[in-house]
Amino acid sequence: MPESSRDTETEEGTKDRQQRDQGSPSSQNIVSFISQIADDNLTLVRNISTGLAVIGVIVIARSIKLITKFQVASEIPARFIERNVSLRGKVHSVSEKGLEVEHVPIHLPILSPLLSKHKGVCKSPILVHLAGVELTPEGRAWLQKNLTPTQTVWLKLISRENETLHCLVSQSRGLMRSCCMNEEVLRLGLARTAPVVGVLPDSRLYWRLHKRLHRAEVKAERRGRGLWKQESLWERLSKAIRDGSFFRLMGRIFKRT
Repeated sequence: MPESSRDTETEEGTKDRQQRDQGSPSSQNIVSFISQIADDNLTLVRNISTGLAVIGVIVIARSIKLITKFQVASEIPARFIERNVSLRGKVHSVSEKGLEVEHVPIHLPILSPLLSKHKGVCKSPILVHLAGVELTPEGRAWLQKNLTPTQTVWLKLISRENETLHCLVSQSRGLMRSCCMNEEVLRLGLARTAPVVGVLPDSRLYWRLHKRLHRAEVKAERRGRGLWKQESLWERLSKAIRDGSFFRLMGRIFKRT
């Protein structure tokens, strides 16, 4: 009896091995077939993946307008103004109306030409005002000297009034430094603070900007710069002599004596 049971177990084990051996080639054939298909169509799979990635980039770029060139202020999305987005621009000129700046979008070598909305259209600068600042003629001359044509600036959007942008205008001065033109003209006494157009007076943004700009104006006043410069005694005396008031005063004194 024990021997017959062992024989039975041996026969069953042999059958199992034979079934496994018979099933193994078919499984290997399936795996080999799939691998062969993948190898043969690897280029196609890669192209499809690349195409989907490009489409995704195009959709994202269009949705957030990263590479859109704005020709006029009205083309800028309202959400850009609300979030105080910074745009890059190139200075064209500085006039009594303000700064004329050409918007320079982010450039992607292949996508930018495809998505450009203004192909063949002449470059149109956008009118920009320094937010919260009232320039003097001396301040305008200083900007003309320091913001030369084709120079790159950054425009932090504060508000929009018709086709005019009110911004904090910054100029890069090295890898880690930048200069805010709004603060600089106030710090030099070449401008006065003014209400921030298009921003509610009781808003947090208004008071943050007002505090920042007022601080720069106070520095100019304390140091006697520009508008706040005080004439010395000699300058006041020279001015009186030029005006003739000095001689009139001396004449009165001699008449009394």
